[in-house]
Amino acid sequence: MKILMIGAHQDDNEFRCGGLAHKYVKMGYEVRFLSLCNGCGGHHIMTPAETTARRAKESAAVAKLLGIRYDVWEDMNDCSLMPTLENRRRLIRYIRQFSPDLIISHRTNDYHADHRAAGMLLQDASYMLIVPHECPDVPAMEKTPIILYNEDSFTEPDFHGDIVLDMDDENDFKLQMAHINVSQVYEWLPFTKGYADEVPEGDAERFEWLKGPYKITPESTDEEILNASRGGSGYDLRNAQTASRFRKELIKRYGEERGSKIRYAEAFQLCPYGGALTEELNKKLFSL
Repeated sequence: MKILMIGAHQDDNEFRCGGLAHKYVKMGYEVRFLSLCNGCGGHHIMTPAETTARRAKESAAVAKLLGIRYDVWEDMNDCSLMPTLENRRRLIRYIRQFSPDLIISHRTNDYHADHRAAGMLLQDASYMLIVPHECPDVPAMEKTPIILYNEDSFTEPDFHGDIVLDMDDENDFKLQMAHINVSQVYEWLPFTKGYADEVPEGDAERFEWLKGPYKITPESTDEEILNASRGGSGYDLRNAQTASRFRKELIKRYGEERGSKIRYAEAFQLCPYGGALTEELNKKLFSL
C-alpha cells in the first residue's frame, strides 16, 4: 500500500498523523510526506531564507528517523498558498505520479489560511485524478484514493472521528519527531504563545518539558485529561486528549477491555470526495 500525508507546513504531518505513518512503515507500506509550503514564515528571529534552510534539515532528520521520502514545495512561501488552478494541477500531477491508496490532509475549516488552502486543493483535485484529459501529460489514476482529514477542534461543521486508532505504542516515537522540529516546538511556537522564557536549554531537559507538566497515569480519567492544561508544551497530553475525546469510538473499534484502556490515539474523518472504503481496504489500512 502507498500512503501520502499532505501538510501545509513541515511538522503538520508529524503532529497529526505521525504515529500512523510509523505504523505503516513498520508494516512495509510506502509512506510519503508532502509539505505544500517551504516553512519560511515559521520563525521570529531568523530570516525567511535561514528558516527555510533550518526547517529543511529538520524535515530531513524526520524522514531519516521514519524511513520515508519527505517532499517540500520549496518555491511556495508560507502564508501564500492558494487553491489556484495552477496549484491544483501541480498537486494532481504529484498525486498521480505517486499513485497512493490513501491520502491524509487538512479539513478546509481551520485557523490557518495555508491549512484551509491545502484542504481545498486536495478536494478540488480528488475527482480530477481520474479524468484523462485533465493534466494529460501524467496518466490518470484508475480510481480515486481514500481521503481522510486529520483531527482538529474546529466547529461548524464539527470534526467526526470516523476512524480512531490506538497509538499507545507510538506516542514516544511521536514525541521524538516533535523533538526534532527544534525551530518549531522550542522556538517559534513558544514565541507565538507567549512562553518562550519557559523553554529550558539542555536537550534532555527540553524533551521532558516537551511532554508537559500533566502526567498521564493508569488512574487518569478522561474527564481529568480533557480538562487538564497543557502548560507551555503538553504534547503528551495533546496526544492523550484525542483518546479521551473519542473514547466511545475506541471502544467500538477495539472492544470494551482494550478500548477503555487506550491512552493515546489519532483520529481521522472520512472525506466524501475520496474513494469508497471497501471492506478489503478497511482491513488493509485500519486493522492495526
